[in-house]
Amino acid sequence: MNSAEKQLAILLEFGKVINKTKSLDDVLESMANFARDILQADRCSIFIYDKNKDELWSKVAHEVHPIRITAKRGLAGYAALSKETQIVVDAYNDYRFNREVDKATGYLTHTILSVPLLDNQENTIGVFQALNKKQGIFTNVDAELLLLISNYAASAIENAILYDKLRDTQTKIINKLASAAEFKDQETSKHTKRVGLYSALLAEKYGLSQEDIAKIELAAPMHDAGKIGIADKILLKPDKLSKNEFEMMKTHTQLGHDLLFDEENEYLKAAALIALEHHEKWDGTGYPHGKKGEEISIFGRIVAIADVFDALISVRPYKEPWSFEKAHTLLNENSGTHFDPALIALFNENIEKIHTIYQELKD
Repeated sequence: MNSAEKQLAILLEFGKVINKTKSLDDVLESMANFARDILQADRCSIFIYDKNKDELWSKVAHEVHPIRITAKRGLAGYAALSKETQIVVDAYNDYRFNREVDKATGYLTHTILSVPLLDNQENTIGVFQALNKKQGIFTNVDAELLLLISNYAASAIENAILYDKLRDTQTKIINKLASAAEFKDQETSKHTKRVGLYSALLAEKYGLSQEDIAKIELAAPMHDAGKIGIADKILLKPDKLSKNEFEMMKTHTQLGHDLLFDEENEYLKAAALIALEHHEKWDGTGYPHGKKGEEISIFGRIVAIADVFDALISVRPYKEPWSFEKAHTLLNENSGTHFDPALIALFNENIEKIHTIYQELKD
């Protein structure tokens, strides 16, 4: 088999491995394992380059806890800053080698192959490194093979970085929307954070995916975003609302949905659904649509519990805060009528964790 055929065969085999994995961490772990095996190395590491600190931190490192090292020393640093492949045949007799890493990890390095990971603009985003060739030394052929694998790694990391930046931007926007509703309703950010954390805990115990847990934690604090469209004379009234005033207040669910909904953004779609459904009741007597039981989304059923509980233990213009115990009792009294009984059971099973959240974010 000639060199081109060998490279194609390796890429095809590598593609099969990568297609079996989904998360970035799993993909990079698979890449490191594949590189170690194909290069006959003792271990491999994938470093991410932090340009602001001029440091490298190990995203993946075989048999070593994550480490952070300066990019100004060592083979990984040379590869990152020079954007060139580095090969070392005798580490302790090479001026580029940083012995401090071996001291910190307890490892004895002999041979090294370091390849820079570059983005589409040829900027360094990391380094792929193989250590201690099992037989002989790393060669230019090994470097070519690692470069092939590194192209996949660089693409995966670059996409993850872009996704994280997008998610951070979305999170900031979403939090600002929640803050706007808090400001008008004279609620505190601690209330909305607690609702998010209670909801995430219940979602986890219910068995939702990590993706849905993240969604509900971020989206739950916006459940009352629609109150931004309710007149202050109603929203801040210290007395009981009249029938007409209450009907106006109820519109905040639909207003919140319409404000937040975005077909292309999963977080905003979740937030819109929660805003719409968090006043629906298990027995069908809630609003705005009188949904019953599992007609109400799991997000809506979870946030209904978290919101009512925290509203009871919080100060409002029309009431003093209830005690933690009294609010907990009311939830149980309304299990099967207002609230999903299965979720109330989970709430009860995790009451100590709920109490910890309450104490840590107490007003």
